Amino acid sequence: MAYTMKRNGRYHVAIRKKGYPEVYKSFHDLKTANKFIRDVESQMERGVFEDYSGARGTTLREILVKYRDERTALKKGWREETNTINYLIKHKIALHSLMTLKSHHIHKLMTELGKTRAPGTVKKFIVIICHAWRVAKKEWGINLPAENPCDMVTLPKVNDARDRILTKSESTKLLDACLESNLPMLRDIVEFALSVGARQGEILKLKREHIDFNKKLITFFDTKNDADRTIPAPDNVLTILKKYRFGEFIFNTTDRRLRKHFTIACKKVEIKDFRFHDTRACFATNALLSGMSIAEVAAITGHKTWAQLKRYTRIKPADLLDKINNVVNFK
Repeated sequence: MAYTMKRNGRYHVAIRKKGYPEVYKSFHDLKTANKFIRDVESQMERGVFEDYSGARGTTLREILVKYRDERTALKKGWREETNTINYLIKHKIALHSLMTLKSHHIHKLMTELGKTRAPGTVKKFIVIICHAWRVAKKEWGINLPAENPCDMVTLPKVNDARDRILTKSESTKLLDACLESNLPMLRDIVEFALSVGARQGEILKLKREHIDFNKKLITFFDTKNDADRTIPAPDNVLTILKKYRFGEFIFNTTDRRLRKHFTIACKKVEIKDFRFHDTRACFATNALLSGMSIAEVAAITGHKTWAQLKRYTRIKPADLLDKINNVVNFK
């Protein structure tokens, strides 16, 4: 049953029907109000009525804040994602209600972000909005339209493949530069990374009790893919680890400080376009070239599939010259 009441120059509609939530809405004229009543009652009779009042009263900003506080806070990469969400919260797109947020708003945001950010970064912004929308619909009880506005736009193509690894001479120069760093342990950290292909976070979280010096094994706990990983420790790495006998962590420094001094060392010896994470690719490439199998390398790096490991394998045609000569040598 529907009720209409005029108050303060507006027509207030209330629709009540068993099995459905009460529907309230205000209109400037009676004709529009009556049309709304007919439409809603018809949808209820046909069993297709959807109550979007929650979506109309909820802004994108509100679900992003909730997503940041309840979901992002539990992730390993919470710092980076929190910064991304905070940017979106302050952006004018966050003022839209979930019912008024359309695909053209998402496209406009992508165009704006694309002027100063890489395609991969732009994609991260849109993916967060998309996932927050889905969580709001599926888990937070907000009734939303079937189509997510983010699904209606074409995300930018991302080509973030890298082929940068250090040559032997560059490795030597970099390690020498690290010796002169204001971060005394920098050379040991870089040599450790080049020797076992560990991630920066795994290296900085390594504790003394994670090392079995007798069996020559190192265990990385709570890694990026949530699985613990035990690897063999080469002799040069064991020598490094034995130098650090005090403190909770082997390498007692922060990721920010490590990146800062690593960048300084690279600049000092003019090594360009090389990131700390590229040391992982250096290990994977050198390990495969040394004759280790894909399975053996993956067991050390922690990659689950060849497709994942392949991103870190930067073998160049010149690296295979000696091997292919052995294949075609008929003498």
